[in-house]
Amino acid sequence: MDSSPSTTEPFDVIIAGCGPTGATLAAELRLHDVRVLVLEQDTEPASFVRIVGLHIRSLELMAMRGLLDRLLRHGRQRPAGGFFAAIPKPPPRDLDSAHAYLLGIPQPVVVRLLEEHAIQLGAEVRHGCVVAGFEQDDDGVTVELAGGERLRARYLVGCDGARSTVRKLSGIGFPGEPSRTETLMGEMEVGAPPAEIAAKVTEVSDTHKRFWFRPVGEGVYSVVVPAAGVGDRAVPPTLDDFRQQLRAVAGTDFGVHSPRWLSRFGDATRLAERYRAGRVLLAGDAAHIHPPTGGQGLNLGIQDAFNLGWKLAARIRGWAPEPLLDTYPAERRPVAEAVLDNTRAQMELTSPEPGPQAARRLLAELMDLDVVNRYLIGKITAIDIRYDFGEGPDLLGRRLRDIDVEQGRLYDRLHRGRGLLLDRTGRLSAGGWSDRVDHLADPTAALDVPGVLLRPDGHVAWVGDEQRDLDDHLARWFGSPLP
Repeated sequence: MDSSPSTTEPFDVIIAGCGPTGATLAAELRLHDVRVLVLEQDTEPASFVRIVGLHIRSLELMAMRGLLDRLLRHGRQRPAGGFFAAIPKPPPRDLDSAHAYLLGIPQPVVVRLLEEHAIQLGAEVRHGCVVAGFEQDDDGVTVELAGGERLRARYLVGCDGARSTVRKLSGIGFPGEPSRTETLMGEMEVGAPPAEIAAKVTEVSDTHKRFWFRPVGEGVYSVVVPAAGVGDRAVPPTLDDFRQQLRAVAGTDFGVHSPRWLSRFGDATRLAERYRAGRVLLAGDAAHIHPPTGGQGLNLGIQDAFNLGWKLAARIRGWAPEPLLDTYPAERRPVAEAVLDNTRAQMELTSPEPGPQAARRLLAELMDLDVVNRYLIGKITAIDIRYDFGEGPDLLGRRLRDIDVEQGRLYDRLHRGRGLLLDRTGRLSAGGWSDRVDHLADPTAALDVPGVLLRPDGHVAWVGDEQRDLDDHLARWFGSPLP
């Protein structure tokens, strides 16, 4: 009898990690009938409830897939302002989005809803599974689990976080800077009266920008305070660590007790040298890490998944033009580089030293100018992204906002994850690509150009009114037409 571990029936894609990035990617692949297996090492959801923020672009993407209403039921909307280095400025007026707000929502809820969505679409999710190794060849990847089971797929995607096993085993470097500072974060009950807390927080926040004490429930506060030094992130802080640092920074520990959860984060900043090694790809924190200032990390990963999903599916389904999958790293790695740079800048502006504080005051004055405030909000919320699709109108390569179209809204037409030709002329056609691209002829659409071709991620792939030019761009993004 053969005692070696068996190799199961192959999948198209195996995803390591079922956080927001992995779950989103699984769902995007299932929209195109790709056979997906998601491996998650945790057997239970996180025991703590950390509130995260979904920024404008992520909210738009959720609306494109019909998920936004589910998320809104569990979150709290707040103005889309005051994000950059926590400089308190109101949001610019008339932001170019139908979803111009931040949605504060518990991270476990986001993960649960996205995982449920992927499973409803047909993805298989296995918890308690750890990737121990893999080998790739010309036809696919054989993944070995910690228990010895081997699984076969055409592609493997590492969405397994900052300490990504997939990234390490693939030999992809992760250069950058280690943490120089560390911050404690948690939720706990307090003994001090609210008025005393408010007065002390106002006093301390003038000089310590990495300190906050915010109510999140009856007698429960979200607490952020600088740590004494840089420790082992795998070891959670204790309540005594918080008490010690609160006394050092604020002169009181506010009588904190009964913590709900405690954690620490550093300002390490790293970017994968490559996002792809053959049939192995990276997304989310496996590809990039940075300080949480501005709340961009989760959003960046979700947006990676939306960019990668349809391209990888196209490759598997057999209609992708040869270079299509390579546009994933070409488009998303520069976006991550820009996020790493803006978080570096934000961290400098939170330093209590006189120089950074002077720069912070100057930037705060500049942000009173609408053009500056709008520019920084665009960076944080990812609505300023323009992929390089070559020469063309300014709209080319950018996202298209959720506009009014015949019988509804534009994003409602993108739920299936297909391309979309929005035609105001009534004489354009995507007939040869009807299995991949929908056609909406609507002369009343709230659009100031004759026609646009949208990719499944909502970015504008073509602008114009000439059929021959359109056909060239359909072939560029969606392959050869039907025979």
